[in-house]
Order: sequence, then C-alpha cells, then structure tokens
Amino acid sequence: MNHEQTSLRGMVYASLFGALTAVGAYIVIPLPPVPITLQTLFLGLAGLLLGARLGALSQILYLLLGVIGLPVFAGGKAGIGVLIGPTGGYLIGFVAAAYAIGTLASLKNRPGFFWLCVCLTGGAAIIYTLGVLQLALVARLTPLKALTVGVLPFLPGDVIKIVLAALITLKLRDRLGEKLL
Repeated sequence: MNHEQTSLRGMVYASLFGALTAVGAYIVIPLPPVPITLQTLFLGLAGLLLGARLGALSQILYLLLGVIGLPVFAGGKAGIGVLIGPTGGYLIGFVAAAYAIGTLASLKNRPGFFWLCVCLTGGAAIIYTLGVLQLALVARLTPLKALTVGVLPFLPGDVIKIVLAALITLKLRDRLGEKLL
C-alpha cells in the first residue's frame, strides 16, 4: 500500500482506477435525498491502494477521458466545459483528494479501519472545499447556499462510501499484500 513506483504495472493500475472512477459515474444507487454514484468510492480506493502519486494519476487520467469527450462524468457529461462549470471544482478536487488520501495513509505502516476513514474523510473535505468554491463562484451562490446544495445532500452517501472503501481496502490489503504494485 505504501509502495509507490512508476512502473508499467503501477501505470496499468492507475489506468484501471481511472476507468473504474468513470464506471462509477454510471453506477447510481437511488437513495434520498440524492442518488449516490460510486466515483468517490473508486477515487478513495485508488488513493489508499495505489498511494499518493499513482492515486492522483488515476484521477488525472479520469479527467482527461472526460476532457477529450468521453461521457465519463456524472450524468454522461463530457468536455472541458464541465471542468470550468459549476461542478468542475468537485472533479478537480478528485486529483487533490486522491493524493491527500494516499499521503495520509502512508503515514502509518499498516493503517487500521479508523485511520483509513480519517484519510478518506480528509479527501472528501478537499473535494467539497474545491467543489463549493467553484460552485459558489460560477453559479453566483452565497457560501451558505453553495454548502446547502453542494455538500449537505451528499453527506449520508459519502459516509457509506467512506466505510465501504475502508473495509474493501482492509480486505484487499490482506489478500494482496504488497502484490498490488
């Protein structure tokens, strides 16, 4: 988990997690108040399992897929306009979040469930911060309104995804050990 390298295998895994993040945009769980997509679940797994650099690379690849026109963003959207639009800050936050998650996870030799949840929560905070800032600027919302529409409805789903990502990481880490990279 802490072992990072820019090997062919590492790049393949980064590409895989970029693709999984894209697929996650299409996996929708219809829960109130808003449906949950699995993009951030795969982002969190990338940061935890691949480490800071490769986790961030996986999300850069994901963004590049969308920028070149593949409909990989939520709702089947694509193009540079999405990144400069109201929700682009969240997507840009994916890169920073994956890097931060991987960095935080590497601070412990064998992080447990609680620490993994802390890492993932830190990543979510980065996504929300960048997302709300851009949402407020582009949509001309007050900071409170941007928080109300851009964070609060998504918190229950993110708590579920944080717990799932931590549990999946523990299972995969125990089964794969350092074989992942």
